Amino acid sequence: MEQVADLAGGHADRPWDKRIRELVRPDVLILDDFAMRQLGAAQADGLYELVSERQGRSLTITSNRAPSDWYPLFPNPVVAESLLDRLINTSHQVIMNGPSYRPNKRPRNPTEK
Repeated sequence: MEQVADLAGGHADRPWDKRIRELVRPDVLILDDFAMRQLGAAQADGLYELVSERQGRSLTITSNRAPSDWYPLFPNPVVAESLLDRLINTSHQVIMNGPSYRPNKRPRNPTEK
């Protein structure tokens, strides 16, 4: 599984074209836990290029933050605006409110009743 950090590293060690092609190829690409932390400039630029190259192809994003909270996570406001404009304005948003399912998946402590 590629991470945005790995994608950004492609410019430094030269396999950028190969990495971007691998991520553009699938019919559906899933970005899980999007916007968990701030992005570096190279990460934001790589993500922008990826989303631009995938235009017209399915992209699923999961996030615990509202899209309005994503903007400050990008170091360059111009890149943030352009990228998020592509993501938000061409998407179908499914907002799920309620308790997390994860506590139900957690192993029980044998001392709990």
